[in-house]
Amino acid sequence: MATVAVHRAVLGGGRPTLPYAETGRPGSGPPLVLVHGYADSWWTFEPMLRAMPAVMHAYAPTQRGHGDAGKPDEGYLPEDFADDLVAFLDHLGIERAVLVGGSSGGVQARIVAGRRPDRVAGLVLLGTPALLADKPGVAAVRETVQSLEDPVDRAFAADFVRGLGVGRVAPGFLETVVDESLKAPARVWRETLRGLLETDLAATLTGILVPTLVVWGDQDPVLTRSDQQLILDAIPDSRLAVHEGAGHVVYWEDPERVVRELAAFAAGLRR
Repeated sequence: MATVAVHRAVLGGGRPTLPYAETGRPGSGPPLVLVHGYADSWWTFEPMLRAMPAVMHAYAPTQRGHGDAGKPDEGYLPEDFADDLVAFLDHLGIERAVLVGGSSGGVQARIVAGRRPDRVAGLVLLGTPALLADKPGVAAVRETVQSLEDPVDRAFAADFVRGLGVGRVAPGFLETVVDESLKAPARVWRETLRGLLETDLAATLTGILVPTLVVWGDQDPVLTRSDQQLILDAIPDSRLAVHEGAGHVVYWEDPERVVRELAAFAAGLRR
């Protein structure tokens, strides 16, 4: 099992301080940067980080407003998270990285890939929506989130996490994910979701020319196969890996397989 160290990135320039996890050591290729999704933190990738061999060098930052990161009053559009991600790369002196977006974290990852291809060696989208506003149930979630108050109700957060189709995940890990989600104030839940729903997500798929791996669980309660096809159709150099029987958060349910897929993808970039 890999060793995971936790550090803090003081980005400066008015940007919030971001905690981040790190595992592995520098190798022959670009490092992985794992980008979490809505109401999450770096902890969402803990099973993957533990499963990584030492030759894979990976970072997983917690984004603004989430977990133990700084919580500014504003700046929760996908493009704000994308700008923070570039600042994080700059802070660590990472010239090029493989960006790995989990769930909605793939939106800001693909924004960076489209705008700054010089900084991105490859893109991996793990259960990332092509579009979101068209999804059944999203309107109901937004209505509930709009009425959230601090402290965020634990029962709501637990239902949200467990509704992602995670039947094969250790209960203790799920409790940790719920704990982390409760560190985000109600306003961050509201503003981050508003940003995702009011951004033209189709436009964030344009202009991506880096090699891309799309990973999807065929029992995903949120994303359909046709939604994932929109990503594949928009990105020329992309391919799909299907996890049969898996739900939305494939990297919780089968982290070892996802790590193997990442390793093979990254190795292909070096050839």
